[in-house]
Amino acid sequence: MKNLNYFTTNKIAFLIGCTALCLSCSSDDDPILAPEIELSVAEQNVEMTMGETKSFEAFNLNDDEYITAWTIGDSLVSSETSYNFTPETSGAYALSYHAYNESGDYTFNYNITVEAYIRPTTSSSTAYVSEIIDYVPAPGQYINTDLGNDRGAATVVGGSSGLVSLGAWGGSITLGFDHTILNTADATDFIVYGNAFSSAAEPGIIWVMQDENANGVADDTWYEIKGSGHDLDGTSRNYSVTYFKPATDDDDDVFWEDSEGATGVVKKNSFRTQGYYPAWITADSYTVSGTLLSDENVDLSNPSFVKSLAFEYGYADNTSGGDAIDISDAIDDAGNTVSLSGIDFVKIQTGVQADLGWLGELSTEVKGVADLSLLE
Repeated sequence: MKNLNYFTTNKIAFLIGCTALCLSCSSDDDPILAPEIELSVAEQNVEMTMGETKSFEAFNLNDDEYITAWTIGDSLVSSETSYNFTPETSGAYALSYHAYNESGDYTFNYNITVEAYIRPTTSSSTAYVSEIIDYVPAPGQYINTDLGNDRGAATVVGGSSGLVSLGAWGGSITLGFDHTILNTADATDFIVYGNAFSSAAEPGIIWVMQDENANGVADDTWYEIKGSGHDLDGTSRNYSVTYFKPATDDDDDVFWEDSEGATGVVKKNSFRTQGYYPAWITADSYTVSGTLLSDENVDLSNPSFVKSLAFEYGYADNTSGGDAIDISDAIDDAGNTVSLSGIDFVKIQTGVQADLGWLGELSTEVKGVADLSLLE
């Protein structure tokens, strides 16, 4: 019995070993299959609107393992079988899916177009500015009065008969609307109401912004409206001025120095003797940046009748009755035309650095801004 038991036990062990060996041999002999993939989104071209999320998923059609990579450009965005794409801004994206193992690989490329979010007009929409986002004037003769403080800035909301001064060069006001002002082909799209009249233009640079990330905040890219003075001698982009707080608010001129090394002053005059440096700016100096317009339209030859003539088009506080603006005139930092489906924010900035003698500094003034399509 002992010998039989020994034989039986060893025979079973032998059979188990052979079975394991056979399975092992069979496993080694089975080839690893290259990825066989079915994608939940089969179309190569995908269109989206800001605020949406698009889900992509890859299904394995065999049981073999592989490595997964979802990439946008050169960046790996996921190594899982699925990927949820939420764009940060509008524009074009190249999304690639790649699955691979030692036997082969599978790649599929998506072209994703993300349109900017358009805030629609509703029955409660107003044609006019609905929000003051920021008011940063340069020093000037109306600053620290109700034409040059937050109360003055608030008057441009909801109509065209307010009035606020932006002070000397670079002073600005940033405004928001309760809807997207659409870019209409071959037409002007919005109007800026200023305080200009014959021989007394105080042109301001206009900047526009589309809410490209759809978050309702003016934190996207500003584009400059290219006006008729853009290519004139004396016009300088990427210009800046630093204004220095005077020793006393009541009596002193405000000194400035620009990015090109020039210096000057915003002079006090006898008509308005309050401090010209914004009282709410506590720092000893502050810097404003933007585009400096040529001062060739300023005529000081007759001190009793100082003239500041209008440019042909493209600026705020430039012509009597308001200045109609075409969003299609927007340009980027390199001076290239940009294509915007609409805008949600406008910034207006004093564009000319000039002392007009007894009239004081040239200061762009704003009374309101309106969507022309809602005024018709």
